[in-house]
Amino acid sequence: MMLGKIRCEAILKEVLQLSREAGETEVSVFTSEGGLTRFAENYIHQNAVERNAQASVRVIFGRQIGHAGTNRVDTEGLRSMVERAVAIARLSEENPDFGGLPSDSEAIPLVDAFRPSTERYSPQRRAEAIAKLIFAAKEKGFRASGAFGTGLREFAIANSKGISRYQSATVADFNTVVMSDDSSGYANASALDVCDLDVDSLAKEAVDKAERSRHPIDLPAGEYPVVLEEYAVSDLVGFLAYLGFNGMTYREGQSFLTEKKGQKVAVPEISIWDDGLDTRGLAQPFDFEGVPKRRVDLVKNGIAGEPVWDSYNSRLANVTNTGHALPAPNTYGPIPLNVFMAPGLTPKADLLKGVERGIWVTRFHYVNPLHPKKTLLTGMTRDGTFLIENGRITKGIKNMRFTASILDALSKVEAIGSTTRCFISTFGSSCVPALRIGSFAFSGVTRF
Repeated sequence: MMLGKIRCEAILKEVLQLSREAGETEVSVFTSEGGLTRFAENYIHQNAVERNAQASVRVIFGRQIGHAGTNRVDTEGLRSMVERAVAIARLSEENPDFGGLPSDSEAIPLVDAFRPSTERYSPQRRAEAIAKLIFAAKEKGFRASGAFGTGLREFAIANSKGISRYQSATVADFNTVVMSDDSSGYANASALDVCDLDVDSLAKEAVDKAERSRHPIDLPAGEYPVVLEEYAVSDLVGFLAYLGFNGMTYREGQSFLTEKKGQKVAVPEISIWDDGLDTRGLAQPFDFEGVPKRRVDLVKNGIAGEPVWDSYNSRLANVTNTGHALPAPNTYGPIPLNVFMAPGLTPKADLLKGVERGIWVTRFHYVNPLHPKKTLLTGMTRDGTFLIENGRITKGIKNMRFTASILDALSKVEAIGSTTRCFISTFGSSCVPALRIGSFAFSGVTRF
């Protein structure tokens, strides 16, 4: 449920008062209210409205730290949460590297991430949009599944050292998989404003993919030129941000950036950055400690830039905090959550021109790192994998396993799509173009 700024700030103040015996306290409130329409096998089977509010607290006694959370935000629930956190802290071992919570040192820019059109979007309108997709799928003898969600969320955080922040945002997301007996097609997009989602085009995209990938052929494993759609590129860029530009892994010598900062790691046309103020994604001007987010150039014109930092790791590394803390307790380190890649000059439809024999990949799934420092990943293609012959898609192919290095792929980019697509998750977002890559390693094949 949405509490509003005044109620959120009241909860923050109440928790700080309840935990006044602690040396330091940090409290956060996250609320959400959203409608979700799900469909499967060409039927809408669920329309749900979920409202939720969660509070969490971190209390510190010297260097003993305790965390607790609750979804009861009345006085009794908040008091119980604080008591549990205090008890945990009293029983915890000291963290000798903990240097205290951050303090309020600078103003936060205002970011308008709230769109009334998304908040007011009705279940009927979601159902009407889905009905068009189901009708198109049925006409082809296909089965459509997926979800269309519209909602709003708010995040507030305060600590005993003067930080007090609040941000609200709306989010709309549509995704679908359309299937035949031997093929499937996928489409997905997110936006702050539901009016920016062209659901009809997304539906057509998924149906067309399912139709074109029917009767897939086998293709042997090996290295092929590829066109990766935005879905697949988002996976690569997300893992690159997580594995390579994390200040903790960099500080510990586990990131490729330890050896390659300031060096060429991609073709000059590649620029990737993190920016929490950009409203094309899930804009939030401060991190989960309330520290202002700074734009960080991860890769600029092919040259590796800087990692991102939170208060804990920046103090240990003696560098400036960039405002990239995750919710406490956090064992992952700071991570870029609002990642963007610069578009290129090539229309997406033209990316396959000049490819004599290659593979068009819609998206990946079951992606996992094999060697983080080498940015080596493995995963599967899914929901629209096609053979490219002489610059055009000729037939569907059975899904394949890839085993490839992200940095190696970025160093072999031959063309970049002229448009980008944005995807929003719980805590962050990505906005990326499609890519043509000269060589990409496929290590195995499947039966489907």
